[in-house]
Amino acid sequence: MNDTMNEVVQFIEENDVKFIRLAFCSIFGIQKNISIMPGELTRAFTDGISFDAAGLPGFTNVEESDLLLFPDPTTLSVLPWRPQQGRVVRFYCDIKYPDGTPFEGDGRHLLKRAVARARDMQLTCAFGTECEFYLFERDENGEPTLRPHDHASYCDIAPLDRGENVRRQICLTLEEMGIQPESSHHEYGPGQNEIDFKYSGALEAADNLTTFRSVVKTMAAGAGLFASFLPKPIAGKSGSGLHLHISLFQNGKNLLEVGPERHNRVSEAFIAGVMARAAELTLFLNPLTNSYTRFGEFEAPKYISWSHQNRSPLVRIPSARGEFSRMELRSPDCAANPYLAFTLLIHAGLDGIEQELSLPAPCDENLFKASDEVLARYAALPADLGKAVALARGSEFIARRLPERILTNYLSAKQSEWERYVSADDKLAVERDMYFRHY
Repeated sequence: MNDTMNEVVQFIEENDVKFIRLAFCSIFGIQKNISIMPGELTRAFTDGISFDAAGLPGFTNVEESDLLLFPDPTTLSVLPWRPQQGRVVRFYCDIKYPDGTPFEGDGRHLLKRAVARARDMQLTCAFGTECEFYLFERDENGEPTLRPHDHASYCDIAPLDRGENVRRQICLTLEEMGIQPESSHHEYGPGQNEIDFKYSGALEAADNLTTFRSVVKTMAAGAGLFASFLPKPIAGKSGSGLHLHISLFQNGKNLLEVGPERHNRVSEAFIAGVMARAAELTLFLNPLTNSYTRFGEFEAPKYISWSHQNRSPLVRIPSARGEFSRMELRSPDCAANPYLAFTLLIHAGLDGIEQELSLPAPCDENLFKASDEVLARYAALPADLGKAVALARGSEFIARRLPERILTNYLSAKQSEWERYVSADDKLAVERDMYFRHY
């Protein structure tokens, strides 16, 4: 074991830790875990902890079901909501085959490879997230309902805003876990909330987003509520997005900082690369049938375009300076697997740099109210999950960046969801059955 592992083992011994959670994600971004006792941690670091991967859709089959979890010692975090005596800690894990080779369905491994490619080009990508979610009431049996926790609107305060105590508890809990929220507020929809985070490295940001979703669900349950990251839980109301803020650094300089004349040429090519692959990537940024009812209203983009201040295009360059200069991608939602999403976005941007792509002219029109003539100038994101699956299946870019087995399993699962949805008489009931408890 290395020094970091030894320090972690010492921490476990000195801080009354009784349970250790080894966390990882399915290929769909759903967090899973196995718990071990402290005495098993050294073995976990050196030899891994086995689990039955055939039990997780999209991982492996019965004939080759054993995979191993190796905890990443740098991700140690005490779970603040568990007892302080007999503490519980959590590690995120790397997933490997018994022969020690990385499992191709491990999103952390794929993201590490994308980060390494950027590093080879003397570039670093940082991600910051704006995460929206709804708080719903539970019924007398504790089952989640679609009754919003309040009927407040954008940036309202108490007593209209009844979610402020839950948001505060979420932020304080995350802070105890070493994750720093920047701001929080009530969003447009009834019972809808948003919490924003400062940028960090891609892998850390993906781990933090996974932690965030878990903490939100846990804190809401503790308050007798149900938290939902479903992209469009209430028809006719604001959808919940995952706005991604991406910064690009080279030798400590933020290349997305706007100069006197224009952006840095490298950063423009990065943005152009993301836009060039936006339609193909949509399946991995918006993975549910419900994701597509969000597009085109309540500031959720539908057309592939960019601007500086305009919030209707796909990409916005906010008015920030220095280290906070960034591009904002406005289409994703929190149902995405952040490891796969960040992986593909980094590769798309780096391809744009290598191919020296140019940005089109900025869009200064309000695309939510624009005429058909204006809208015809811009390509649109796929209109439904079926079209998104077809675009991803035909994408040479995605086939190069995701392992064949995982891509095949992912596409198959999403095609099945789409077919179940289109064949259903009650589509809302099918969506609720497929997604509501999981997202």
